[in-house]
Amino acid sequence: MSLFNKYDYNKHKNRENLFLFCAFILIPIYIGLCFLLFLNKRDVVAVTMDYKGKASIVLDNNQPGFTEEEITDVSFEEYGKLDELGRCTPAFACVGADLMPTEDRSSIGEVIPTGWVQNRYPGVVDSEPPFIYNRCHLIAYKLTGENANSQNLITGTRYMNVEGMLPYEDIVADYIKATGNHVMYRVTPVFEENNLLCRGVQMEAYSVEDNGEGVCFNVFCFNVQPGIDITYSDGSNVLGAGMEAAEDATVGNITTEKFAFHTDEELLQNVDYVVNRNTLKFHYIYCESVDEIYETNKIYYKGSREELIEQGYVPCKRCNP
Repeated sequence: MSLFNKYDYNKHKNRENLFLFCAFILIPIYIGLCFLLFLNKRDVVAVTMDYKGKASIVLDNNQPGFTEEEITDVSFEEYGKLDELGRCTPAFACVGADLMPTEDRSSIGEVIPTGWVQNRYPGVVDSEPPFIYNRCHLIAYKLTGENANSQNLITGTRYMNVEGMLPYEDIVADYIKATGNHVMYRVTPVFEENNLLCRGVQMEAYSVEDNGEGVCFNVFCFNVQPGIDITYSDGSNVLGAGMEAAEDATVGNITTEKFAFHTDEELLQNVDYVVNRNTLKFHYIYCESVDEIYETNKIYYKGSREELIEQGYVPCKRCNP
């Protein structure tokens, strides 16, 4: 074999060996890493179905997933764009004292997040009024002062908001106030397929200046309300089997039974507004628009205008209630 042919043979052989190396070593490693990432994402979704009486559970040995490139001691806040269904995506920040608010939060009632089907359950939901849902900030107002931002507000149960998320928000806020340090912070709402109501949120935090000594957690908070059955596809909810609400229980001060009132006078005494469950507008009883609402879409409301607005309803522009 001539030197030229030997060189050409070796060159061909090296290419063949490189191809085999890529085919049998690098590609399987790459596929394996992708599969592990896929499993990790599935694990987060899988735990959402596994509520066993605790408002939150630990993920990945309580270690957050921030990369070295993401960690910084410069304050910032980022809110992901709403997806094609109008649902929130992750909110991410490096929280410092300079981002924290110096004034009280204002109204956020004008924001109606996906899955917002508000009802009240006296004696079951421990709040006053006993609404099942809150507008939950992904990044708490106390951390970044972000108020009525639709990219930072999700429909969350009272239970998730107070028992699940609040303790971790307090940990971060108290740490920053005490030290002046920064905390990497990310909250990810977890939706299944095309559901409008998330199954819960993943919360990650890591204190920067002390390398996680002060704050370090990775948890999942369940979007459930004990005693209430929730349909996550649209956020609708009913009293759970075997549960009893207080005797004066109504649905958001609302009744759909017009004929519970036997006379027009009785109706006027017991109903302040008529709400259109389809358009989310509320009207005076005598408003001409009320006659145009299908009976199945009418809900009869006893309560204040402010309470309706807080629930996400908007006043009719014809009768201006």
